[in-house]
Amino acid sequence: MEEEGTFFEKERDRLTAEISSGFEELLSSSNDLNRKLEDVLSMNREYETIAALWQSFHELMRGHHDEEGDETAEAEPHGLPGTGGHVLAASKSGGPGADQKQGSQDA
Repeated sequence: MEEEGTFFEKERDRLTAEISSGFEELLSSSNDLNRKLEDVLSMNREYETIAALWQSFHELMRGHHDEEGDETAEAEPHGLPGTGGHVLAASKSGGPGADQKQGSQDA
């Protein structure tokens, strides 16, 4: 009976060590994940700062462009698509009959 008790104790110790090792590995992995998440969040904060800077620059330049007047804005091209300077203009005839007018112009 004593041999069974020692086998039980050996098996218990082995399983306890295995579980302990698993918990240590889990803790290490969760710490790595936490560090990577902190890196991503700090990078996101850096991009927010840069984005805010570019947004203020864009608003400043747009305000400067608006001061020149609408006549020169319509005469000058807005820029090439894909460069960030291309702006789609809204249709001036945007009513319910706009589709009918466009269809009669095409005919």
